[in-house]
Amino acid sequence: MAAPSILVTGATGYIGGRLVPALLEAGHDVRCVARTPSKLDAVEWRDQVEVVEGSVTDLDAMTAAMQGVRAAYYLVHSMGHTHDFAERDRVAAETFRIAAEQAGVEQIVYLGGLGDKDDGELSSHLRSRHEVGRTLAAGTVPVTELRAAVIIGSGSASFEMLRNLVEVLPAMITPRWVRTRCQPIAVRDILHYLVKSIETPAAAGRIFEVGGPDVVTYEDMMRIHAEVAGLRRRLIVPVPVLSPSLSSHWVGLVTSLPRDLAKPLVASLQNEVIVNDHAIDDVIPLETTPFRRALELALHRVADLAVPTRWSSATLPGRDPAEPLPTDPDWAGGTLLEDERTITTTASADALYATVSGIGGDRGWFVADLLWTLRGWIDSVVGGVGMRRGRRHPDDVRVGDAIDFWRVETTTRPSLLRLRAEMKLPGEAWLEWSIVDDESTRRLVQRAIFFPRGLLGRAYWYSLVPFHAVIFGALSREIVGRAEALPLVASASATTVRSAERPKGVA
Repeated sequence: MAAPSILVTGATGYIGGRLVPALLEAGHDVRCVARTPSKLDAVEWRDQVEVVEGSVTDLDAMTAAMQGVRAAYYLVHSMGHTHDFAERDRVAAETFRIAAEQAGVEQIVYLGGLGDKDDGELSSHLRSRHEVGRTLAAGTVPVTELRAAVIIGSGSASFEMLRNLVEVLPAMITPRWVRTRCQPIAVRDILHYLVKSIETPAAAGRIFEVGGPDVVTYEDMMRIHAEVAGLRRRLIVPVPVLSPSLSSHWVGLVTSLPRDLAKPLVASLQNEVIVNDHAIDDVIPLETTPFRRALELALHRVADLAVPTRWSSATLPGRDPAEPLPTDPDWAGGTLLEDERTITTTASADALYATVSGIGGDRGWFVADLLWTLRGWIDSVVGGVGMRRGRRHPDDVRVGDAIDFWRVETTTRPSLLRLRAEMKLPGEAWLEWSIVDDESTRRLVQRAIFFPRGLLGRAYWYSLVPFHAVIFGALSREIVGRAEALPLVASASATTVRSAERPKGVA
């Protein structure tokens, strides 16, 4: 590999994890510095970059990491995790600046926050972001500072707070800050500006305010989010009595975000954050993404299901940066509800695949067939497809085939069959069987996956958990038993069962 010319800090974070592949795609050599390099072991671009261990508060480590570097991205921030976060961020920025000077770096690029009141009216979070920018620019290395408001993409803390509030609460009493104006920006647009900042000489030594084309309130954002997500209109009642501290407790209670992360976010939402200086348009022209379209990209989930692996360990080539990544925190990406059953067997992969691909239709669903029939009847009553469609062929399956009230979404013989539910549901559901070869044995992994819409979706799933415990456990065992009864197979062993709710950073 050629000597790296671009350094990225925060590569395990939200923006950094998306910036690295964007830089690689643009033809840049990249070096990542991380306090825990092993966190990058699973990312798909790991073998295309150099990773070095270091902290932005360690001058010697940062100076060494910057040797041979032309430009360096500063993408770290404490987000108020400690009471002295502002001082910690100032020291880190100062260390980074000195290291860049000593190593001969030609440009620093920093992603900061919008807000035009440097007279003390800004939240402590936004004041710190601005102070970091000033600290970085106090030296001899030219700094390009991009100031942005809410970034729209799965994994962004601000967006995840929005997503959680809208998905969980059909009605909410909110603080007055929901009427404060802001100018959100799509993550794809932020990445474009970040990459072009090191490719455009005129960007060096400048502060740019960046935002999407829409100026909206947080209330507007919640209502539009509900529309895009297919949820009912949310009832939002602002009141003047909820302080930022109380608001952060409330957000921490009803969302999956940690309170120490929610608190600085809530405090910053009191400030109007809109673009007043449009100088970026002349230096890095870009037709930015409308807010509604940015939401659609961030909420897109179908592509995440197009690989036969766990969502948390897979990334599709060419996927949109608004979707979750394996390096995103576990509270990112929305909520998936899942029932997973794993059985180890010496039945062949072909026998297991033949068994699962023959389910449904005249052959039935192997266990509790009466309950499956009842579910189909209920679906017919409420206007769904019910069980009347059967299946095209008793054994053969193709993508697009109907199997009762399911549709074959993905099939890869002999390792994967995924069905997508077409019955009437308060959400989206899949039933998947993957077959993993472990030399002399196979593992059948059966997953029932549900993406709920609002409280009704969650109530639907949890009301069925007792039935899942009976049906899905018995179904996986029956599939293995039938596969073992086919020629040239043996006996089953070690069965493990897991049923869990987990966030969708996860694909």
